[in-house]
Amino acid sequence: MRLLLFTGKGGVGKSTVAAGTAALAAARGLRTLVVSTDTAHSLGDAFAAGVGSGPTEVAPSLFVQQVDAQRQFERSWTEIQRYLRDVLDAAGVDPLAAEELTVLPGAEEVLALLELRTQARSGEWDVIVVDCAPTAETLRLLALPEALNWYMRRLFPVERRMVKALRPVLAKAAGVPMPQEAVFDAVERLYDELAEVQELLSGEQSSVRIVLTPERMVLAEARRAWTTLSLYGYPVDGVVVNRVFPSEGADSWRAGWVEAQAEVLADVHDSFASLTVWTSAYRSREPLGLEQLREVAATLYGDSDPFAPAAGSGPFRVEQADGVAVLHLALPEAESADVDLARSADVLVITYGPYRRVLTLPASLDRMQVAGAQVAEGELRVRFTEEGA
Repeated sequence: MRLLLFTGKGGVGKSTVAAGTAALAAARGLRTLVVSTDTAHSLGDAFAAGVGSGPTEVAPSLFVQQVDAQRQFERSWTEIQRYLRDVLDAAGVDPLAAEELTVLPGAEEVLALLELRTQARSGEWDVIVVDCAPTAETLRLLALPEALNWYMRRLFPVERRMVKALRPVLAKAAGVPMPQEAVFDAVERLYDELAEVQELLSGEQSSVRIVLTPERMVLAEARRAWTTLSLYGYPVDGVVVNRVFPSEGADSWRAGWVEAQAEVLADVHDSFASLTVWTSAYRSREPLGLEQLREVAATLYGDSDPFAPAAGSGPFRVEQADGVAVLHLALPEAESADVDLARSADVLVITYGPYRRVLTLPASLDRMQVAGAQVAEGELRVRFTEEGA
């Protein structure tokens, strides 16, 4: 199975590119599902077809899904929400207000990722295409499983045992109900499911593609997105530059845009030199419907195979020799001054701008000490040595 995720700044046309890629996969005989994690679903509009909460066939081998967040919410969050409502009720909060307060922030996007996990595990698909939420929301979602990792491994079991042993005393002292085992089970199940999503999206079968338009501000955000996706271990295999003005027959007004875009395009190729860069021309009208979307993708990818396995070793690897280990983490576009590093027990805390990754070290590095670190040639390199060496 091949899993392709499309993200980018809002308004750059990522939904069109994702839908077109899915339509092309189906045309090549691959059983294909395209699903959106964006709350502002537009896949149904793109295909000019009615789309349901489950996979809906819109063409031979092509299925579209707009996730029913409410159904997923009830499946994954009910026990936790019920407990939170009880706490707020005990605190005297109005029931209607309590209902709103217990909705998980970003719930729809999170639950769409859980549905993606379900579909990937089903074995029904050769290709799954994901139309992600705009870049910032996508990065927050993809960071969530690992951000919870330390808490779930270290604090969660202790809290669970403590509450189980002292529930009557704590409830009386606090004046609010203490969580029952079903609540802890629900939290643990939700975390396990999100961890599976992270493993799926960072695996060899998965790739992220960043969609942008040839504009300076959009390019700057795309660069940061590439660095941050790499920080969290998600492989990026290509960039799609959308809405490029054709130079042929340009009048004076369009000629100005052609010139400006050419300068940005040169920077795109320099910035993403190690990735495949595809370009898509600005069309005279919005591409809608199966045939137009498929034509967009066919022109975009040309003779290349957009569904071939991603090349390269991925954004994270460890090399060991003679008692020395070097952890390599891809951080394209980053400078040493942008990155902060800290070691705490068996985790490495890596900070890049506003983003932080708490990386649980492999067992082979857990017993070693950090001997040095640098950012060079587009990656963070952390050197480990045996204690006393």
